[in-house]
Amino acid sequence: MRLSRYFLPTLKENPADAQIVSHRYMLRAGMIKQQSAGIYSWLPLGFKVLRKIENIVHEEQAKAGHIAMQMPTLQSADLWRESGRYDGYGEEMLRMQDRHGRDMLFSPTAEELFTDVFRSHVTSYKDLPLTLYQIQWKFRDEIRPRFGVMRGREFYMKDGYNFDLTKEDALHAYNRHLVSYLRTYERMGLQAIPMRADSGPIGGDDTHEFLVLADTGESEVFYDSEITDLKFGDREIDFDNVDQCQAVLEEFTSRYARTDETHDEAVFNEVPEERRRVARGIEVGQIFYFGTKYSDAMGAKVQGPDGKPVAVHMGSHGIGVSRLLGAIIEASHDDKGIIWPEGVTPFHVGILNMKQGDDEADAACDALYNSFTALGLEPLYDDRNERAGGKFANMDLIGLPWRITVGPRGLKNGVVELTSRRTGESEELPPEQAVARVAEIYKGIA
Repeated sequence: MRLSRYFLPTLKENPADAQIVSHRYMLRAGMIKQQSAGIYSWLPLGFKVLRKIENIVHEEQAKAGHIAMQMPTLQSADLWRESGRYDGYGEEMLRMQDRHGRDMLFSPTAEELFTDVFRSHVTSYKDLPLTLYQIQWKFRDEIRPRFGVMRGREFYMKDGYNFDLTKEDALHAYNRHLVSYLRTYERMGLQAIPMRADSGPIGGDDTHEFLVLADTGESEVFYDSEITDLKFGDREIDFDNVDQCQAVLEEFTSRYARTDETHDEAVFNEVPEERRRVARGIEVGQIFYFGTKYSDAMGAKVQGPDGKPVAVHMGSHGIGVSRLLGAIIEASHDDKGIIWPEGVTPFHVGILNMKQGDDEADAACDALYNSFTALGLEPLYDDRNERAGGKFANMDLIGLPWRITVGPRGLKNGVVELTSRRTGESEELPPEQAVARVAEIYKGIA
């Protein structure tokens, strides 16, 4: 994409009402525009990153054997009355009536909808196990929406639901989701720590939140520092293998890591003092096992092996797709702007022309642009007739991981400058070598 033809309304100054880094930088980088309290338009740059994150989630869900579908954003209140949650959910639920006076609500979550689909179409234990999921816009009427997309009222979320014959099968689904989520977050350049948590209005006894450490996190977290050394890496996992998934769960949850809601000071004090850490964390996902809570209430039963009806065991699993943008920025930025991990960057490389209108510089930039495009990579070419200082500041703000700077002086020596946004280190290379270096970096990224 040539920047002269792109819609990127960046701001030079920090907006006065933006309290945290991610909110400031998303507004300044032209990623979002607030339309009302806690509700945002996603502008092209923000929308590209949102789609990158969504695609990673879809890919990892597919690897785990989960099946995508789509539910409506508006739900009938009748289903929620059937489950017993309509009156108890609270004022966060946006309630309304249609023209016929029927009670409706804007989806804050979708346990009831998925349970209703299941009970309408699945009748035998032979159709189990089954995990369905969607990525859909949700709405929760936060009393004080703040921090941009980190605590908005409208948000984009992956929510999945497993249906299993037994508790043991459902706990395997729980472990499978934990493994899948670890892979998902690492692909985004994040270390998300699974922490024992409170289930809230979802219900159930078993639940883990995934939190990214950040000074602006809404939760106080307590953890054993050894857990931050754990990496999922490129290990191969058979998601049907119960023992393998259980081993990963135990590896990542055996060390102390809890939110303030479930913190146990006595247990925490058993961790060696030099490894005890207290910090802030941003929740980016949560998994639940809640047994037969919804299947009992809503009659979601199948015929068991003995021919008798049995209520299925269920769990739910969420990832805050739009919230992840804010979390990534909170975890990866400096005083100049965003630093995107390669896995979610909106463009793979920036090309900066130091002297727009110079025949040799223009030709070299065009050649770089075409080379990257031919390799299936997306460059962002700053071809505007602007001052070099402004171009550098803009590239730093939007945070592309790699930048190639092209100018007459370097071209006389047959080189361009390749710069890492994360480290600030630069290297002079012939243009074709710079292209090859960037292509090699992205070759290993799924």
